[in-house]
Amino acid sequence: MSALAPKKVVLAYSGGLDTSIILKWLQTEYGAEVVTFTADLGQGEELGPAREKALKLGIKPENIFIDDLREEFVRDFVFPMFRANTVYEGQYLLGTSIARPLIAKRQIEIARMVGADAVCHGATGKGNDQVRFELGYYALEPDIQVIAPWREWDFKSREALIAFAEQHQIPVSKDKRGESPFSVDANLLHSSSEGKVLEDPAVEAPEYVHMRTISPEEAPDQPTIVEIGFERGDAVSIDGEALSPAELLARLNQLGHDNGVGRLDLVENRFVGMKSRGVYETPGGTILLAAHRGIESITLDRGAMHLKDELAVKYAQLIYNGFWFAPEREMLQAAIDHSQDKVTGVVRVKLYKGNVTIIGRESPYSLYDQDLVTFEEGVQAYDHRDAAGFIKLNALRLRVLARRDRRSQG
Repeated sequence: MSALAPKKVVLAYSGGLDTSIILKWLQTEYGAEVVTFTADLGQGEELGPAREKALKLGIKPENIFIDDLREEFVRDFVFPMFRANTVYEGQYLLGTSIARPLIAKRQIEIARMVGADAVCHGATGKGNDQVRFELGYYALEPDIQVIAPWREWDFKSREALIAFAEQHQIPVSKDKRGESPFSVDANLLHSSSEGKVLEDPAVEAPEYVHMRTISPEEAPDQPTIVEIGFERGDAVSIDGEALSPAELLARLNQLGHDNGVGRLDLVENRFVGMKSRGVYETPGGTILLAAHRGIESITLDRGAMHLKDELAVKYAQLIYNGFWFAPEREMLQAAIDHSQDKVTGVVRVKLYKGNVTIIGRESPYSLYDQDLVTFEEGVQAYDHRDAAGFIKLNALRLRVLARRDRRSQG
């Protein structure tokens, strides 16, 4: 326990058993007044019970915050990330990573509103989330006290946690008394499943792990065709219907679910130094990434596109490691956003048994010139003979190297 016990703590609270135990532990261990914050990020759970449980645990009604952050989440965090085509280690669409800075931001805002001197999260001491939450806290409120119970308390087993819960009249359902088969985190962008039955990377994940998609084998035998409209890099419509950011992602999630799109079984490198295996489902995000690259393919200049691909690797690392509020991420974002000025148009996408295929793209700002690329007779804006000089100039250093090597061998 810290030498300076906080007077008021804002807890990131799901209403589940673990955070309910943390809530009571804060009250008993620190004697602190607890403020609960529950974020609706589209995880698909009923959040009313979180309020009821907090009230039963003695939290004042004015100290219970349940905020619908779905639109802010997609508009201000998911969409900016997707403008960069951000993928960690070539595969992971960062569904958990991108949610943490928003939760941290809102916790700090609430702490300021209620005059709290500490914030608390339920992340374990082995994972990435502890880093993401705390880097966010300190970036926004550098002198805030952070309480991380999993790094502080003396509980050594699940049984010890259950005993503490029973001692303090915290309801424990039968399905919570044993070890969960795997750990789940979900929001509007994705779901992640890790641990327990998934810890051996050589063993295929059981089908029951998947919650956001049907299996590709069970998907319809007929493809689904969808048109996604973009304005300045952000998706704004589906099949001509304008939608808000959260509505649009939810619609893409359903389309992806129905066609078995968006499953990923990944062994990744955690920021804290270990490898972990996770099963991720990002149905809408998988479609969105493919469509965004499709519209960029005709609206971005080659130099801008290639530079963006290089920057995206660094951008992904920053988000994965928790540096959303760092100046270098903001610098990259400014460059990426500038590149999206003409990324406007419509992309047609075919969804079929787990696959996402771009089958058409058009834009009023297209750089694609059919007269330049056609094999047929037409307006000759390109002189084939010019290619000879272009090739010789680019080959010059290769020819010089080859002549030197030939002389050295002689």
